[in-house]
Amino acid sequence: MSLDRPVSPNPYDLLPAVPSFTVTSQDVSDGQPLKDDQVAAEGNTSPQLSWSGAPEGTRSFVVTCFDPDAPTPSGFWHWVLVDLPGDVTSLDAGAATKPLPGKAFHVRNDGGEAAFMGAAPPQGDQVHRYFFVVHAVSEDSLGVDELASPAVVSFNLAFKTLGRAVVHGTYRH
Repeated sequence: MSLDRPVSPNPYDLLPAVPSFTVTSQDVSDGQPLKDDQVAAEGNTSPQLSWSGAPEGTRSFVVTCFDPDAPTPSGFWHWVLVDLPGDVTSLDAGAATKPLPGKAFHVRNDGGEAAFMGAAPPQGDQVHRYFFVVHAVSEDSLGVDELASPAVVSFNLAFKTLGRAVVHGTYRH
């Protein structure tokens, strides 16, 4: 069976426009291959992320990692971290496996775990893009709980996102 298909669009280009702010990483260089640490079979470690310039009124953050290139109609959610306090401006590498600040929590990724799941595209498939996004949220809480799906988190973000910072890495197995 062939997995040949068109390259999916950047999913964030298809959402309502919001201001952007800056996210940087010691582990993810925009548009470049991910380090082994961010690959499921090599390290499975959430990357270091730092952000600045979030819009005025930001009360919390949601951090996600999404692969629009998975061979599914809905892509693949690798990480969904909800309700980070608004005064948090960075996450250390491996933060997904450590105690989270404030009332922050993980929603199950598409691999079924409330954690970060590294890159794991099918062998021989096209290059996959992994969008690490910091969403600035207008409320202290997004209003979901740990049983929410990534799609429900995204739906709620549509109404509460003040700004978005994006960095993406790539990987091909």
